[in-house]
Amino acid sequence: MPQINLLPWRAEKRKERKLKFFIALGGATALALLITGVGYVVFESMISAQQHRNELLQARIKDLDKQIEEINALQSAKQKFISRMEIIEKLQHSRPQIVHVFDEIVKTLPDGTYLTAVKETGKRLRFDGVAQSSTRVSAFMRNIDASDYLKNPELQVVAAGNNSSASNFVLFADEAGGDELADQGQAAKAPLRRGGK
Repeated sequence: MPQINLLPWRAEKRKERKLKFFIALGGATALALLITGVGYVVFESMISAQQHRNELLQARIKDLDKQIEEINALQSAKQKFISRMEIIEKLQHSRPQIVHVFDEIVKTLPDGTYLTAVKETGKRLRFDGVAQSSTRVSAFMRNIDASDYLKNPELQVVAAGNNSSASNFVLFADEAGGDELADQGQAAKAPLRRGGK
């Protein structure tokens, strides 16, 4: 019986399998590298797109911050303007008041009394003066009590002057506020009503 040597055929088959294996391995490696490269490119494009969006958002945020600062500045300017308007209104309202107060001082000052100094601190007035007698000072206080523009007379000092009959005095009074004067004016304008009718 003849003998057949199968070793070369097996060696060739083994070489062929090795070759196929290396080709498959190379193909898989190439495919893996290709997938990795495509994934890298996709992720890079997504990252760059997101960074672009972030830059746009940051630019919009900066614009909004500037607008908010402008709005705050406008509100601050508005508040200052309102405060100035209120001060101007108060000054306009109180402008005739001081004229009435000085006129009222002249009216309430009794004969035989004169003032050496008048000082205003807020709504508080201080009168330094000389009267022929303490009864004249009392009359001055009564006149202040009855006044529409002065109120709350408060005597601090009455002292005998260089002349035996004259008295130096220091007296305080308050200016009547504009609201009180307005209430008095409305009360004066209101019609008198008789009871039961």
